[in-house]
Amino acid sequence: MEPSTPAPPPLLWDRRGPVALLILNRPHRLNAVTPEMYRALMAGEDRARRESGIRALVITGAGRAFCVGADLKEHGRGSEGAGAPEETGPRSSEEGGPGGGGPTARQTPERETHKRYVHLAQEANRTLQRSPLPVVAAVNGHAIGAGLELALSADLIVVNRRARLRLPEAALGTFVGGGVGWTLPRRVGLARARELLLLGEFFTPEEAQTMGMVNRITSPDQAVTEALALARTLASRSARSLRLMKELLREAAGGATLDRIMEIEAEGLLACMGTPDWEEGLRAFAEGRRPNFSEPSEGEERGREESRRRVENRSP
Repeated sequence: MEPSTPAPPPLLWDRRGPVALLILNRPHRLNAVTPEMYRALMAGEDRARRESGIRALVITGAGRAFCVGADLKEHGRGSEGAGAPEETGPRSSEEGGPGGGGPTARQTPERETHKRYVHLAQEANRTLQRSPLPVVAAVNGHAIGAGLELALSADLIVVNRRARLRLPEAALGTFVGGGVGWTLPRRVGLARARELLLLGEFFTPEEAQTMGMVNRITSPDQAVTEALALARTLASRSARSLRLMKELLREAAGGATLDRIMEIEAEGLLACMGTPDWEEGLRAFAEGRRPNFSEPSEGEERGREESRRRVENRSP
């Protein structure tokens, strides 16, 4: 009996200079998410955050899709599945999905398994949203349901103009996750968020850009290239400043008052003053050259992490 071939890893990790490229790696299932993929994604972010010299993160999908949602076939087998199932197009009654053959209440996992999956999906999205590194999503193909939720968890989104986007949960009898009820209205406004979530219809990258959801639209096969270029630009900026900027914007999106925002700004400016990056930025400006910023020390990292935890503990 021939030995079985080991399954490919659910996520590939590739370093491109100061950028870590995380690739969702289930192309045979259009990168439909599984618990293993969520765990691998969190581990990949952790590795990027800890590896010396990594300044930015890009997440994309292998093959012709970014991610088409949760894996419906895995649900039917009773694995840790919940949320929006994968969607690759219309289904017949024999293929499962809405209107036929899909998992029934008797076939789905037990409630505790569902709960573990839901919390795991939320934690994976939260990891991207709260990463100290700037995160760019390279949406190289369809981003549907849980896949679009992952993209919305990034700081910047680059989309292949041929991609199709959708949040189909209401049309499938399930519910959104990954914090999309928080990320989506803050990108597109409440009226647009209502339309996208309640109707659950497909929309184009051009429509997404008009709404303010995505930052760049590229020609076919150029989403990763453009995302890497953006990430390299981010990597050339001060890591200290970027991390403080992300904290500021997160507080602003969370409804912080003007007084609180100004307080955070003052704290951030004072934290930057006197750092090596502050001094290098001033020198580079005076000398008419690009600055060469340093990495924060371990002590600074610990201080920022403790500060972030205090902020999160204050949040409702």
